[in-house]
Amino acid sequence: ITARAIHTATLLPSGQVLVAGGADTGGNALASAELYDPATNTWSAAGSLTTARDVHTATLLPSGQVLVAGGYNDSSGFVASAERYDPAANTWSAAGSLTTARYGHTATLLPSGQVLVAGGDYLTSAELYDPATNTWSAAGSLTTARYIHTATLLPSGQVLVAGGYNGGVLASAELYDRATNTWSVAGSLITARAIHTATLLPSGQV
Repeated sequence: ITARAIHTATLLPSGQVLVAGGADTGGNALASAELYDPATNTWSAAGSLTTARDVHTATLLPSGQVLVAGGYNDSSGFVASAERYDPAANTWSAAGSLTTARYGHTATLLPSGQVLVAGGDYLTSAELYDPATNTWSAAGSLTTARYIHTATLLPSGQVLVAGGYNGGVLASAELYDRATNTWSVAGSLITARAIHTATLLPSGQV
């Protein structure tokens, strides 16, 4: 319905895909959202975000709702707000505020049901969202500030963060351990890279 870039796309339990926010052809942050239905191969408007944003994250929660966090907005700059989309009501509601405004970060659903948000524009900070209480709390800090990196949940429950940018493209990687709320070095990529992809394979390798 709307041309957009640097948005998010989330597969819902219904089989539909929620596309939210992003930037229009003029580079302006969007508040609009839409739904793609693969059964009919059609798009329809979804409820609008409470805050226009791009370079944000979207995470499907165990409840079937979608958590959208952070990003960038033309009027306010880095965004600290978060919100949740309810597919049943087709509406968005506030989901507290991040402890630190950020964009270009990652958001990873942990086995506990919490969401780990890590890094962002030149940040080492990380934080946890608890959907049960709709609140944010500080998590352990990354060993290296980074953004436009990747984060992958491993079978062990740890989270692998790799690459990204911090004044230069990074080759470093690190692991987050929820049990200790700490990060540790995880070797280095053979080639420094940012804006890349990371995929968990059936073997457990990434």
